[in-house]
Amino acid sequence: MTAILAATAGVDTGDTAWMLAATALVLLMTPALGLFYAGLVREKNTLNTFMMCLGAIAVATVTWALVGYSLAFDGDGSIVGGLHHAFLNDVGFTPRAGTTIPQLVFFAFQATFCIVTVALVSGAVVERMSFGPFMLFAALWSILVYAVLAHWSFGGGWLQANGTLDFAGGVPVEMGSGFSALAAAIVVGARKDYGRQALLPHNAMFVLLGAGLLWFGWFGFNGGSGFSTGNASVLAFTNTLLTPACTLLAWFILDLIRGRQVTAIGAATAIVVGCVGITPAGGFISPGWAMVLGFLVALPSYYVVVWRTRTRVDETLDVLAAHGVAGLFGIVFIGFFAQISWNGAADGLFYGDAGQLGSQLVAALAAPAYAFGMTYALLRVLGALMPLRGSEREEAIGMDIVHHGEEAYASSEGAILLNPEVGPDARVPVAEPV
Repeated sequence: MTAILAATAGVDTGDTAWMLAATALVLLMTPALGLFYAGLVREKNTLNTFMMCLGAIAVATVTWALVGYSLAFDGDGSIVGGLHHAFLNDVGFTPRAGTTIPQLVFFAFQATFCIVTVALVSGAVVERMSFGPFMLFAALWSILVYAVLAHWSFGGGWLQANGTLDFAGGVPVEMGSGFSALAAAIVVGARKDYGRQALLPHNAMFVLLGAGLLWFGWFGFNGGSGFSTGNASVLAFTNTLLTPACTLLAWFILDLIRGRQVTAIGAATAIVVGCVGITPAGGFISPGWAMVLGFLVALPSYYVVVWRTRTRVDETLDVLAAHGVAGLFGIVFIGFFAQISWNGAADGLFYGDAGQLGSQLVAALAAPAYAFGMTYALLRVLGALMPLRGSEREEAIGMDIVHHGEEAYASSEGAILLNPEVGPDARVPVAEPV
């Protein structure tokens, strides 16, 4: 007991309480993402899509504890951290350097970031990538891509040393997931029906509920990234309310201009885009600029969604547009409008410091290049060792039955039979309920 009390010297109980709550809020974001993604796919792939997000919790938590956390936050190597904290060595009750919270809490908070980022990437390959290969990919990606980018951005790596500002993960979470998703979609390939028939969301209410819960969790994601109950967290928390609201309004206007209707799927997407845009900038810009960011970030993301559907790239759930593009926009926006009076760190170009914009542009180029290149190479190697996706027949049946032996919505029509002599649309009759 004496040793524990000595270790907790310098720990602030109020800051720690807030960070414990913020950690729980961010963990909630992964099942919320599961709902969001599950509603966007076809009915036959509902469970599998959610399970990919649930699987990310298991895989990323373990890899983060084993080596990911250490590679991200041990030492100040320019490219990647060391292995001193591997297997949670020396991660205990003493405060994390530069904070007033125990390193165990810091570890857990950062773990939830890794988890949700891995889950985000699944949105590029749902409805056709096999569950087992995705789990292996998720484990390797969390180490080779996420941990490296996290080190670059806020673990003492070269971007941070170069002066890049990234409050809550614009580099490893948003650009990391978005541009990795693009690479994954290219390597895995399009769904068999892509471009030949409409592949429509099956449950808009799931999508809206998932988006609402994501926004709720994002208050912990951004608000917790100040690691205290101080001004930075308060500012980021408030900006997380303002920016998505403005993006939502801007998206309504864009929908009305383009199609004369305000769509529910568009509204849910707008909430995510706004949350993503403010993620890197939350503690660095004033509330007024946060509102401007909300309106402006809608434009590139909206038009990338529209453009992508006209291409042959089947990046299923538009992770690139919602996360990669919006995260890049937020990173660059800091270079223009960061303000010392709000962040205590640097001014942007608008306030007289052109150098900050240069630092942000370096990150906006380096992070997408690394995420795309490493993900592409990783999947190519895995694809040479095992099939990344099932057969066309299995895809036609649906990932739920093929990989989990269950259906999201039981029906009296029967269960699908996996029999090579029976067509993919065949069903086994089941007894009527007594």
